[in-house]
Amino acid sequence: MDAIIERCAGLDVHQATVVACVLIGEAGRKPRKEIRTFSTLTRDLKGLRDWLKELGVTHIGMESTGVYWKPVHAILEGHFELIVANAHHIRNVPGRKTDVKDAEWLADLVRHGLIKPSFVPPPPIRQLRDLVRLRRSVSEALTTEQNRTLKLLETANIKLASVVSQVFGVSGRAMLKALIENTATPQEMADLAKRKLRRKLEPLALALDGRLTEHHRYMLAFHLRRVEAIEADLRALDERIEEKARPYQAQRRLLRQIPGVDDRIAVAIIAEIGIDMTVFGNAKRLAAWAGVCPGNYESAGKKKSAAARKGNIHLKTTLVQAAVCAARTKGSYYKDKYHRLKARRGSLRAAMAIAHKILVAVFHMLAKTIPFQELGETFLDQQARTRTTRNLVRRLNNLGYDVLIRPKVAA
Repeated sequence: MDAIIERCAGLDVHQATVVACVLIGEAGRKPRKEIRTFSTLTRDLKGLRDWLKELGVTHIGMESTGVYWKPVHAILEGHFELIVANAHHIRNVPGRKTDVKDAEWLADLVRHGLIKPSFVPPPPIRQLRDLVRLRRSVSEALTTEQNRTLKLLETANIKLASVVSQVFGVSGRAMLKALIENTATPQEMADLAKRKLRRKLEPLALALDGRLTEHHRYMLAFHLRRVEAIEADLRALDERIEEKARPYQAQRRLLRQIPGVDDRIAVAIIAEIGIDMTVFGNAKRLAAWAGVCPGNYESAGKKKSAAARKGNIHLKTTLVQAAVCAARTKGSYYKDKYHRLKARRGSLRAAMAIAHKILVAVFHMLAKTIPFQELGETFLDQQARTRTTRNLVRRLNNLGYDVLIRPKVAA
């Protein structure tokens, strides 16, 4: 196999060290090899960059191991053609394994153009992605803290969650603070209810009459402070995300046209895949990368069912969330398709199928800057009618008949 890159390098990245192997030589000749080991401190990584520049390296390959590749990538970015590879795709043959041999193997793969680069978005998208993923983690932490609070109330026999659907709403939070202060009767705490909740004053008074001890009040105050602190963090994150997502207003407006996609989901999709669809090539590759299409499993010429690919778990969960919301949108093609699939394949497979369709729509909308086209809830019925008519006409033609189709005249 001929080499296609004359000056390339492979980096075996670890937490404390980076082993670099440089191959220099024309195609058809045995390349000259140079190997060095660098620390992952910023000063040494800059030294690695300067050394690679001196040797005239143009292409560098590395594995996407954990987060250790990110600082190396950040220092080398903009100076070389960087190829970040999935570690599962570039496994060496079994045998002796050392850091030097790993670096040599990477360099040899780069030299022959055998590494498929992973998608690494540009810095602005990477920053937006970090913020969106952080917000998701903080939001999950808020849900966990709220659940702890509800468990504590149940321990004290406060049945507030049985009467109030939003315990941490305006009315519910006022009652929680009154429980902490321990200066009001259950009837007085129930009177803190607002709007429609005032219709339930008597059930509220009964629900708030529990066995709340001083220990429970301390724990409740602690949890409530934690909830409020996390909510403040979420507000700060939302402001930061809005600032970073401002350059993508046009793309956000496009994606919000899709049923089930609100502004938050639109930002999350952009944060994961960016706005340049040329890096994926086509919608099928994007769906495979996201993990919203079935895997391939064929043996002895027989294709068997396979689980969905792992893909990008952050994007996949966002798309499934959008699919569930789209399945509740009246007059939507996605709603009709979801319920047809659910009847045959179950709700999980139906949601995954709609997530796939949403991602395909996202690809074409971002690639061509075109608006979303709603097919409508009757599209599948019309499609089935057209297909049935076409099949029947073909069968009659095969039997020797000339068929003329015209609409039935109403009586």
